[in-house]
Amino acid sequence: MCVVSLFNPLNAEAELLVKNGEKIAFLGDSITAQGASSPSGYVWLVMSGLEANGVKATAIGAGIGGHKSNDMLKRLENDVLSKKPDWMTLSCGVNDVWHGEKGVPLEDYKKNITAIVERAQAAGVKVMILTSTMIKEDQANELNQKLAAYNEFLRGLAAEKKCALADLNAEMQEAVKAAAQVGKPKTNGNYLTADGVHMNPAGNQMMAQGVLKGFGLDAAQISKVNEGWQDLPGAVEVGKIKVSLRQNAQLEAIAAKEKRSVESVVNTELARTIDGLLKQSSAK
Repeated sequence: MCVVSLFNPLNAEAELLVKNGEKIAFLGDSITAQGASSPSGYVWLVMSGLEANGVKATAIGAGIGGHKSNDMLKRLENDVLSKKPDWMTLSCGVNDVWHGEKGVPLEDYKKNITAIVERAQAAGVKVMILTSTMIKEDQANELNQKLAAYNEFLRGLAAEKKCALADLNAEMQEAVKAAAQVGKPKTNGNYLTADGVHMNPAGNQMMAQGVLKGFGLDAAQISKVNEGWQDLPGAVEVGKIKVSLRQNAQLEAIAAKEKRSVESVVNTELARTIDGLLKQSSAK
């Protein structure tokens, strides 16, 4: 996946770890798969953030839902190494813990992750380790307490193997605390996730900021990139309208006259309505 340039470079001279023209493989589970599936996903945001700083790189999506460390180890050659990336980000651990008896015990997880990192490095791929994000936005729960040991291992491994590190778990805990302190409204009972695990737009931004920080962006650069993200077109889906059979038939007739799909007609009108609402709000 290549991301189209959305911003002017902020600082082309920045000393970033990723260089112009390099390829980055994003190995992970459903969080990563979703992160590469839309402009608001963290993979897309990372790539646009790099490009905003003068680094045009190519992303290789390698996230598969439900996968654990053993699954990622099995497909490492096919999904990552065979693509000849310069970098690989590794996001793994949520399912190893979350899946309970079908998960991966800590000692086996350590072996799997170490093997993934060592094989990648042996192939000349630079590695960034991402600590696993929270399992529900409550650090005190049993799953997050169990996950803590997995993340502590990742931090130690990153230091031992001289990998870049994005400590997303620490970033997420701090973000949840900060949101609660200022009384930020929750969406479906959460601040950063849609369901307690998978990221909403704010969670994807949090993850992307952590990865970009790991790649060497400073606070000022990340702040400017974050501001640019707010205007990404098509980043969030808004509204799902249900109509009667008669209304649907009428919409189909309108769409047929205009030689367009019903979805296109409705989306155009919805976009006009949203623009009108925002203009009215700004005028008040």
